[in-house]
This record gives sequence, C-alpha cells and structure tokens, in this order.
Amino acid sequence: MCGIQVLIWLASSSQQHTDYQVCCSGQTWDNLTLANRHRGPDSHNELTVALVDSNSGDTSDYAYAQQNIVIKFGAHVLHLRGLETQSQPIVDKESKDVLCWNGEVFGGLDIGSNNDGLLLFEKIQQTKQEDPATYILRVFKNIEGPYAFVYLDYKQRKLWFARDFLGRRSLLTKRAGKHSLLISSVADSVSSAAEEQNTSYHALFSANWTEVPAQQIYCLDLAALAVAPAFTDNSLVKYSWKYSTSDTGGNNNSKIDHSAELVLPFDQVTLNLAEHCLPAQAAESISDLADFPKTAQWQPYINQLKAVLMQAIRTRVEYIPFNHSSTETSSQPRVGILFSGGVDCITIAALLTKILPKTEPIELFNVAFENPRQAKAHKPLDLSKSNIYDVPDRKTGRQGWQELCQLDPERDWRFVEVDVPYSLVVENKTNIRQLLVPSDTIMDMSIGLALWFASKGEGYLVNKDASNRLGYSRQPYTGVARVLLLGMGADEQLGGYSRHRAAWERGGWQELGQEIRLDVQRISTRNLGRDDRMVSDNSKESRYPFIAAEVVKFLSETPLDRKMDMHYPRGIGEKLLLRLLAHQLGLLQACMLAKRAIQFGARTAKMESSQTKGQDVL
Repeated sequence: MCGIQVLIWLASSSQQHTDYQVCCSGQTWDNLTLANRHRGPDSHNELTVALVDSNSGDTSDYAYAQQNIVIKFGAHVLHLRGLETQSQPIVDKESKDVLCWNGEVFGGLDIGSNNDGLLLFEKIQQTKQEDPATYILRVFKNIEGPYAFVYLDYKQRKLWFARDFLGRRSLLTKRAGKHSLLISSVADSVSSAAEEQNTSYHALFSANWTEVPAQQIYCLDLAALAVAPAFTDNSLVKYSWKYSTSDTGGNNNSKIDHSAELVLPFDQVTLNLAEHCLPAQAAESISDLADFPKTAQWQPYINQLKAVLMQAIRTRVEYIPFNHSSTETSSQPRVGILFSGGVDCITIAALLTKILPKTEPIELFNVAFENPRQAKAHKPLDLSKSNIYDVPDRKTGRQGWQELCQLDPERDWRFVEVDVPYSLVVENKTNIRQLLVPSDTIMDMSIGLALWFASKGEGYLVNKDASNRLGYSRQPYTGVARVLLLGMGADEQLGGYSRHRAAWERGGWQELGQEIRLDVQRISTRNLGRDDRMVSDNSKESRYPFIAAEVVKFLSETPLDRKMDMHYPRGIGEKLLLRLLAHQLGLLQACMLAKRAIQFGARTAKMESSQTKGQDVL
C-alpha cells in the first residue's frame, strides 16, 4: 500500500513552464508529498521522466522546452507484502515503463508471500509483449483486491490510471494551470470557491480535486497531448466495467475484442425470492433468534456466508509481516478491527480468531467522543470525565469484547478505548477536512472524525480479571497493527439501513430489492475512497471482508428473502442472514443489536449544534 502523486506537464511554452515550476518545484508538490508521506512511511522515492517528440529530430534545448511532456512520479510505501520493503515507483530499465501501485492483490495472480506490486508489474510487462494493444485490460480484468494505480507505457506514450471496480482505494485528479495535471491519493488543500466554479473541463480535468470514478480504467494519450497540448476528452479513453449479463457496448473503443472486456466478477443483485414469505403476525411474534422457525431452510445460506467470509478474511490477513519497527514478534498484533460491538465487526472478529494463531493478539479499537452539545444538555447530571465517553458504541463495544473473551478465552483480545476530547477534534479538524476532499458534507466530517481517530489507535487498554470479566482499570496504549478490518458493505448488501425497511413498507419485496440493487451498484461511487484517506493517514491499511468480490458475488446471487426479512422487527429482520451466522458462532447478544450509524454511536454528529443536517456542505 502506498501514497501516489503524479504530475503531468505539457512543456511547450513559457507559461506552461511557469505551471510546471509552480506545481513541481513549489508548494503544491511539497504539500502533496507531506500528505502522502503519512500513507507510506517506509519508503519514499521520486522519478522524473521526459517524453521527447521522437519525430522532430531536434535534440536541442529549444526542442526539449518546446515539445516535451514531463511526468514526475512520487511514491510512498507502507510495507505489508513480501520479506523486504519494495520501493516505488517500479521501473523497467529496458522499456522505461513505470508503475505506482497502491493496492493488494488478493486474487487473479499467484502472489503467496511475495510482493504483489512487483509481481503485478512483471505480469503487465509479460502480457504487454503478448498483446501490446489490450494488455492492461487483460491483466486488470482478473485482479481482485483494493487498488489504485498509475502506469506509464513509455514507448506507446500512454498513461493508464484507475481505482478498483469497487472503489476501495482513493485516487484524485486536479488540473493545475492549463497545461498540468495532478494525480494523487490525497488532496494538497481544500478547493477554493473560485476553483469550485470552474466547470469548463471534464470532471477529471477540473480545477478542483475530483475522485477518479471506479467504474472505468482510464488511458491518457500522451502522444495526442504532444500535438494538441490541452487536457480534453479527446486525449482520454475510458474502458468501462460491466455486468456479464449487460450488453457489450460499454467501451469507447470498438476495436477491443470481447476477451479483453472488463467484466465484473459478480452480477446484479437478484430480485428473486426463495419462497413465499411468512404472514406478518407470525414473524412479529419472534423476539429471539433462538426461536427463529426456519433455521433449517436458511442453513445452507448460513454455511455459505460463513465459508466466503472466512476465505475473504483469511486472504486479507495471511502473509502480513510483523511490524519491523517493533522489537517484539510472536506476541505482536498484526491485525486490528474498528470495533463498535455491532454484528458486522464482531462477526469478523469471531471468524478471525479461527484463522490467526492463538498466540497472536487481536486489537479492537473502540472510539468515543466528548460531545460538547451532549455535555451541555446533561450538565445538571454533573457528568464526570470518566463517563463522558460512555457513548452507545462504547457500551456495545464492551459488551462485544466480553462475548469474544467468552467465545475464545485463550485469545489476547486487546480492547482499546480511544477517548477523544473535543479539544483534539478542534486541533485536528483542519487536517481531517483536507483529507476528506473532495467529500465535503457535515456527515463526511462526522464519519471522517470517527474513522481517523479510531484508526490512529491511541487510547487506553482495558484490563480484564482472571475470570475474563470486564475490568475497568486502564493503561495508556497505542495500537501496533498496520492492517485494520472494517465492516463496511454489510448494510448495503443485507438490508441494514432504515431506508431499506422504508422501501419494504412502501412496496414489499420488489421495492426492497430495487433499493438493495441500487445500493450495491453505488458501493463504488460512495465513500470508500474517503474512508481510505482517513485510515491511511495513520499509516494503516483498511481491508473490507464484506466487499471482497467473492462475498459480493455470493450475496448478489442469494435470494432476497434469504438475506433479510422485514416481517421481523428491527434488530432481527435487517441483515437476518448475518445475524443467524453470528448467533450460530455464539454471539448471542451482538446478533440482536440494531443498526447504529458510526457518527451517532461514537457521538461525532451534531457536536456544536443540533440544527445542522448531514447533507449540508462544510
């Protein structure tokens, strides 16, 4: 995993030279370096490549200034794959091709314990020799995992860049002046009002930072830019991902053969039902999953969900090296979980403990905020510092930790209470606002705060007594794990949001199915890039088992009424399939907890005023 920053400069005039100096030698590049360095503290390298017009025959300084395209690469590496840190950018000395890779290959290429970026680069180079036209598409159509990349084909004068088809990594673009383009994992600053008003260019070539859409792989034709030095749609070719059942007209280039098309490894969410639903009266009488009447009919789906989730988690935690900055090894945590105690994250924890060695601790990071508006409302109660942080997620987190200790008492479950005073929120708000870009709403800030502080992992380790009962003595603690598992994606696929129950009440299974299908289609366009920027700023990497391709495929094929059933009350009907799995894993309390958004569970929402709305712009 790493931070990527790239500058493309069209060098054919004195004004363009000024653009380059401002971006490459000035504050913009330096600010990007500072922002990206947090993402990759283990290695930092830069590389500048000049593409001279080979047809001119003129190699003088004048020709260099008039006809060159200059590309400056910066890469910042967080070492998570392979025995040694693989520095970037990765360069082929013979072809002069360059790869900046921020991702993890979890499928489509045999990586084992080796470095995935290096093996991916070798695969690209090999496939390019076999098929110089469609090699990038042929390679990435088979790659599963979160990624963002920028790849320079030096000889063909093409710059390829993309995010994975589910949008699990961040990649942004911004036009800097008329003749320079920036590509970066994070923004250097918040866009000004003047920049926001500039809408004369394609979104990827706008004057403010824009997130690269995850539904396409992009190819920037540098040869065309050398002839007409301006970033326009004509210099950009898009290759779209599509469902296998959709038509084949998704790609702009009609010469691409079907074998190189970008076909998603899962199809649209099925609207089919397994059987006729229960009468509402019978369903409403169920108040405990132990009394669920149709377990036998659901059991095959429960077993399959457990199998695909186990495989997704195993793939995401095997081969993680121990943090080489620590002197400890055998008792050092390599994996942590952002932990509210809810059914999503606790199910991940219960499956994770079946995979990791028993001697290896697992860190559970539970975040809670001092909310001045809440404190003011409860001032008559004289809240002490100790219970300011007894927010809803803290209570369910402690409860969930107790369940995990009972489930696997041999495991060292490190429950870390991350208490965030309001003064720290104020101190870090400017930095977090920059990391949010281009996300810009009150809700983005509320969620961003929770993710940034939780992933930072600075808090208090709660002790337990000899009977594995929850203790209240705490000691300062900073998280060690560099890989964090998050439960994002479960709600969208399993009907966890209140809007899903509203759709059910509005139009039954048909309306609910359409809402779920839309939510899954929008996973790649929503907030995973934002979440990646929050977590990665703390030199940690987020991994999402519920959004592994094989999990999405299974859930998309599963009948609607085997994933959820809104005949049942809140806390049972939504995410019913996951709740039944959690129940069978022994999580008898957590499996019944209702959905609670992180900004309300950790109390980052409405800190100053109750009048603000989540969709309001910051």
